[in-house]
Amino acid sequence: MSAHQYDEGHTIAGWTGCAVATVGGVVLGLGVVMVSVPVLAGGGALVVLGVLVTWGLHLAGWGKPPGRRPREEWGMRTRDLSARDGHPGCVGCRLAGRGRRAAAPVVAAEPEVVTAEAGG
Repeated sequence: MSAHQYDEGHTIAGWTGCAVATVGGVVLGLGVVMVSVPVLAGGGALVVLGVLVTWGLHLAGWGKPPGRRPREEWGMRTRDLSARDGHPGCVGCRLAGRGRRAAAPVVAAEPEVVTAEAGG
């Protein structure tokens, strides 16, 4: 068995966001049963809050990048110090403007000179 394995979701960011979104799902269910628009709106807001909490904690280093990690980085309380630079292939980091490559300088092409031929 390899010393590197996938363990995405076993993080403070993952569990916290999941808990908030689960509460939001329960409130949404109550809103359906109660036929209450304010309760439905509150449940929807909690689900959105769960997404934002997960994203914020991930950017703060309490999530993990996608892919394989060595065994010493498997712990849920292991903070990811590479989060500041952004993770390659991570949508959340890209949305936050992290991990983008520097743009190549644009070189302007010289205009083409058209000459009129005198012909007869």
